[in-house]
Amino acid sequence: MTEKELLKAAVDARNQAYVPYSNFPVGAAAVSGTNDVFTGCNIENASYGLSNCAERTAIFKAVSEGNQNVQTLAVVADTDDPVSPCGACRQVLSEFLAPSAKVILGNMKGDMKIVTVHELLPGAFQAEDFQDE
Repeated sequence: MTEKELLKAAVDARNQAYVPYSNFPVGAAAVSGTNDVFTGCNIENASYGLSNCAERTAIFKAVSEGNQNVQTLAVVADTDDPVSPCGACRQVLSEFLAPSAKVILGNMKGDMKIVTVHELLPGAFQAEDFQDE
């Protein structure tokens, strides 16, 4: 799947966003190691802490369907510059994508920026950081 095709899947997912509070719909699409595509949108709740971002929705869908090896993720929103994941999403990306995996940032104007997970979150907290007792 090309970067543009993955961004298109993220745009389509954005149409499903439930954003009655922020009115800021975001879409994401993740490709697994088996080339399956998992899409997600942001889903808000009146109690903001219970809301979920598009990126995490896509990743959690992949994992819940047995695909823990996500290869690439695209995220899109109606922003001036390509949108970037929040800190919580960056940590989730670091759990399920390799540090060198591509993250495609996009906007509704068609702008695109490609970064790696490591560039988004250098020094990410990893499972290896747990110490054996």
